Amino acid sequence: MAPTFIRFFAAAAMTVLCAFSQSALAQAEAFAIQIQAPEDVRDLLQRHLELNRYQPLVDLSDAEIQSLLASAQQDATDLLATLGYFSPEIRITLQRPEAVANTQTNTPTNTATNVGKVVHIDVVPGPQTRVRAVNLRLEGDIAQNAEAREQRQSVQDLWTLATGDAFSQAAWDNAKAQALKQLLARRYPTAHQTGSKAEVHPEDATVDLDLQLDSGSPYRIGSLQVEGARRYSADMARRFARLRVGEDYVLSEMVEAQQRLTDSGYYDSAYLSLELASDPQQAVVRAQLKEASMQKLVFGIGASTDSGARISAEHTYNQVPGIDWRAVNKLTLSRDTKTFASEWTSQPGETLWRWAASALFEQDRVGEIDVNTQRYRAGRFTTEASFDQSYYLQLERTEAVLREIAQSNTNEAVSANYAFALRRFDSTPFPSSGWGLGGELSAGTVLGPQQEPFTRVLLHGRVYQPLGQSLQNIFERRHAGRMVYRAQAGGVFVDNATSIPFNQLFLTGGDTTVRGYKFEEIGVTHNGILSAESGRYLATGSVEWQRPVVRNGLMTDWESAVFVDTGAVANQVKEFSFKVGVGVGARWKSPIGPLQIDLAYGVATQALRLHLNVGFVF
Repeated sequence: MAPTFIRFFAAAAMTVLCAFSQSALAQAEAFAIQIQAPEDVRDLLQRHLELNRYQPLVDLSDAEIQSLLASAQQDATDLLATLGYFSPEIRITLQRPEAVANTQTNTPTNTATNVGKVVHIDVVPGPQTRVRAVNLRLEGDIAQNAEAREQRQSVQDLWTLATGDAFSQAAWDNAKAQALKQLLARRYPTAHQTGSKAEVHPEDATVDLDLQLDSGSPYRIGSLQVEGARRYSADMARRFARLRVGEDYVLSEMVEAQQRLTDSGYYDSAYLSLELASDPQQAVVRAQLKEASMQKLVFGIGASTDSGARISAEHTYNQVPGIDWRAVNKLTLSRDTKTFASEWTSQPGETLWRWAASALFEQDRVGEIDVNTQRYRAGRFTTEASFDQSYYLQLERTEAVLREIAQSNTNEAVSANYAFALRRFDSTPFPSSGWGLGGELSAGTVLGPQQEPFTRVLLHGRVYQPLGQSLQNIFERRHAGRMVYRAQAGGVFVDNATSIPFNQLFLTGGDTTVRGYKFEEIGVTHNGILSAESGRYLATGSVEWQRPVVRNGLMTDWESAVFVDTGAVANQVKEFSFKVGVGVGARWKSPIGPLQIDLAYGVATQALRLHLNVGFVF
């Protein structure tokens, strides 16, 4: 038995060894490639040189390799031309390995001799071609239409490949695409390129650029044709879309109209398209809609550093029988808060204003205080792309219980309120420039034995300031990043602040205010000691530098951030004691909105805190 077992084991070992040898041979390369060149040239050749495809073919003969090297010379020349190097010096040589003795008698002596060969590619790219002149010609309606003068000038001003810039095929293609995109984005959806030429002058490494764009006819918005309206009327879709008949076609407004339809909750999807074959002066817009169900039940689970883990259940009834209003009832449970909210809203009218009524019942833990809230509202609101407004009457009742001594304080107030949000950002939800201003104004009276009038004001603003605007290179400008400034100020004006409902006063701290501190940890300061006691006056500010993360010369969806936050709450403005938080963070352009990850240090508490936040809200 022993000799048989030994023979079996030896045969198995030989089989495994042969298989391993064949696998290793399969992974061998016919030749290695070594490139000596500037970094941008080397990266281009390593990615796109046709010669790379033939490395795994270990059975290539010397004649076949020499033929490939001859082709590689022209291939490399063509690739360098795309970077603007039209007079390169390229030297390609093959270094052969020393002869390797073949010890296997059953293997031909002329195979496997390629392994160990090295192809050396030495490149001196020469001067990079630069743009000597640009001739950008706009033809068609835009050339003489006085209403398009600003758009015509914008195409010229925002041309991305200016005189003196380094020329490359990618930069040339991008410049043409950007210029055409500006025509297509407004008034001219049929704009097209009629000619382009890049005339290279190798003797002085310059290039003359010539581009002709035809704008075509200007288009104006006509009727909105709705497809898929079954549960909800076509007129309601038109009111949500808000496309004004007779206005110039603007692509961004079409996208915003499409977004308003999907955000309305009445439609699961919406697609708007312009009928180019229709009369340009009354162009038909076609809306293809997929309506949402009449009722919807949604369960949610989430977490944040401010509120901890949370679960929620939300029921939506899109058309309550008899009144056609939408009813949304939501229950939310989190670490410190239990909330039930019911909100009823009408469909938008011809003026785009909507009626709304709501009720909220909440139990909240703020520091050492338990706050029970009842709040009722009724009013009207409108939501637009850049300006939101609402006005409403509010009745609020709060019971604040200090747990340590079981002392409670119940306050009620009725008020008239106005709220607004004005946005001038270049894009949402990922703005890189622009500003926003919002506020709440309230006037009311405290209810109870001693009725007392009060007013309340809260204003907040945000500014995005791009850096590097003096730089000519668009990549360098984007890489410079931006500064983000935030500020908030509020005040409650009343003789006796203890009579005001708890939620009308101010606290601050947390993910979106002063990082480095817990949510609403910053209140009135007594003898320099931080407390969660709410106060009459609030002030916060923040300065943040956001900078894109670049990898392999390309922008990624990530950004780095460095910031300083500060904030204070007091019963007298002169008593402000500002608390400071400093930190670093990361931003990610996720599919559901901006993801903000921050690590901040609270100077007053001498503690580090991690902050997570998703979404852009203003």
